[in-house]
Amino acid sequence: MDSLTQIILGAACGEAVLGKKIGNKALLFGAIGGTIPDLDVFIGKWIYNNEIQAMAFHRGFMHSILFALLGCFLFGWLTYKLYNTGKRKETTVLKDWILLFFWAIFTHPILDCFTPYGTQLFTPFTNYRVAFNTISVADPLYTLPFLICMIVLMFYNRTKTKRKSWLKTGIYLSSIYLIFTVINKVYIDSVFEKSFKKAGINIERFSAQPTILNNILWYAVAETEEQYHLTFYSLLDDKSISDKFITVEKNHSIIDMADTNLQTLAWFSNQYFNIIKKDKVGTYKYVDLRYPMLNPDDLNSSIFNFTIYNENNEWDILPFDGNPPNKEDFAIFIERLKGI
Repeated sequence: MDSLTQIILGAACGEAVLGKKIGNKALLFGAIGGTIPDLDVFIGKWIYNNEIQAMAFHRGFMHSILFALLGCFLFGWLTYKLYNTGKRKETTVLKDWILLFFWAIFTHPILDCFTPYGTQLFTPFTNYRVAFNTISVADPLYTLPFLICMIVLMFYNRTKTKRKSWLKTGIYLSSIYLIFTVINKVYIDSVFEKSFKKAGINIERFSAQPTILNNILWYAVAETEEQYHLTFYSLLDDKSISDKFITVEKNHSIIDMADTNLQTLAWFSNQYFNIIKKDKVGTYKYVDLRYPMLNPDDLNSSIFNFTIYNENNEWDILPFDGNPPNKEDFAIFIERLKGI
């Protein structure tokens, strides 16, 4: 999920492990631990010259269970050595820091698994990306109550029971909401299945996810042999199914997708993508169809797309080449969320 949410979750882990011993500093160290996995965004760009490979590196090894197991010992030991000096000597033990960093790092990819992006939780044993598609990468109803609880507890002494109560409240509220998104996902999947069936669209598979910042308006992409069918459904809709679809040609044969980098890009999109030739010779528009358009009526409002090009016999991308969000599209998005 977004960086703020992961910082809050990491801070909560820090408080749970060391809050009673070191107070608000536990929140800080937990927040740092919760941020560590997302440093792969910068490390990937440092390791790879190719943008496709760098993008695929994100939510890879540094979001795996193995990294959490190894990283907690490394970061726990380093922090213990730096912290356990002077007046702070013997106020904590090494085990405390190992546990703090384990939970802060481990819960980060676990939460990410509920988003549509996908998390390579079992790297390096497999590159399978776990994606439950139940919650948006940014959802205020998950984040804000959790944040408020973490802020409130900071004003209580580390030994006060109310501090622990506010921590539990933040964890309970966020967990209950996450469970709600799972239940909601099951219901929404059934709605989309009925919608495609009633429309006579014989699909091979489909993927559904909530749109940005909410769990009310949902989007689905369904695959047939030559096409994709895109549709939206809001929990506030009067109808029990979706009956408006946008059909998109795959166009996968426009270029040779056997190239290693293009195969990685297709894997990243879970094979939900289409390609459009651009005006400039040798460039193509690649649209990752897993992610919804901002304007449900306009395919061109899709933000998650790239320009792909071949340079020196290597395919690469110029990231996020889509049209920037505008007020008109956002207004249409809000109206669609309200239901039809």
